[in-house]
Amino acid sequence: MDFDVVIIGAGAAGLMCAATAGYRGRRVLVLDHARKAGQKILMSGGGRCNFTNLNSTPNQFLSANPHFCISALKRYPPSAFLELVDRHGIDYVEKAPGQLFCAGKAREIVDLLLTECDWAGAEVRMKTGVEAIEVIDGGYRLRTPNGTITTESLVIATGGLSIPTMGATPFGYEVARQFGLKVLPTRAGLVPFTLHPALKERLAPLAGISTPVAASAGGMRFEEPLLFTHRGLSGPAMLQISSFWQPGEPLMIDLLPGRDVIAELTERRRRHPQGTMLQYLDEHLPRRLVRVLCDWHGWSQPLQEYSREDIAAAADHLQRWAVHPAGTEGYRTAEVTLGGVDTHELSSQSMEARSQPGLFFIGEVVDVTGHLGGHNFQWAWASGVAAGQVA
Repeated sequence: MDFDVVIIGAGAAGLMCAATAGYRGRRVLVLDHARKAGQKILMSGGGRCNFTNLNSTPNQFLSANPHFCISALKRYPPSAFLELVDRHGIDYVEKAPGQLFCAGKAREIVDLLLTECDWAGAEVRMKTGVEAIEVIDGGYRLRTPNGTITTESLVIATGGLSIPTMGATPFGYEVARQFGLKVLPTRAGLVPFTLHPALKERLAPLAGISTPVAASAGGMRFEEPLLFTHRGLSGPAMLQISSFWQPGEPLMIDLLPGRDVIAELTERRRRHPQGTMLQYLDEHLPRRLVRVLCDWHGWSQPLQEYSREDIAAAADHLQRWAVHPAGTEGYRTAEVTLGGVDTHELSSQSMEARSQPGLFFIGEVVDVTGHLGGHNFQWAWASGVAAGQVA
């Protein structure tokens, strides 16, 4: 064999796997059709890379087989990657509880991975696509534009379908199907919502405004900021809930999470009967949003003119705003791909296909998707190490 391990995909999971396997003394080659390694790393976190989350547990991951990710995450926790970051002298900041970002540029994480591959003796070959894969005695033969390559173990780390402008393709799913593995339906996750024309027009003046909300769908609720855009609804709250929302279902938004709006408005009406809804909302929401809400719902009269039913209805508009999205922005802007290679087909210990010895799947191509906030990178590191320790 030319190599002991060939990894297709020079992203977070692939490079982590390459270094791990290389340190075991394996002859490792990483192939990728892109020009640069770690392109999604470079653009993540606004160019700062939210490289892990200290609070990452299996509870922060979606999968048709929710127990699958437990083994890899337990064996390679966030503290293990943080130790690697410290060893390379990379400064980092905790922007939100548990969410660690580079203090400098995301390039530092890519450099860390490439340095580890170099130290481990793993070769990284860019601008090299794989045209065909076939099983041979004791391994696999890969056909590339530059000739054939043979390997004992083959690791698929090609990612999902998100952000096709960065080279995303269905290659990994096609390989899984070639070898008879089940691939679960895929869809865009951690993605902004689009709106129907009437609501989009009504909310158009709010583009650029952000406000804390609680968003609910599919039995999940996230308290994070909402960002109004010229296309629809974005921000952490919308990205988080998009992974649980199903087309046709309403998206529930609480614009005043944690507040007892009925009690507050009732007391305000008693103390300041000439006060207005605008004055109340001005204390809690951005001014432009307040103007749109008051105009939309006709909240112009003094509070003394509101009945108990009127106050209850206003509270419902504010805390149970049912939005019916037109859809999402899709893979074009999605941070991740939901679904993918069925984890029932893989060993949770090694990521190896149960029915195809020597074939491994890691990272986003697998049906394991994390919440927003560094969890998907932690899955890349953990699944890459799990495969690298065996491949």
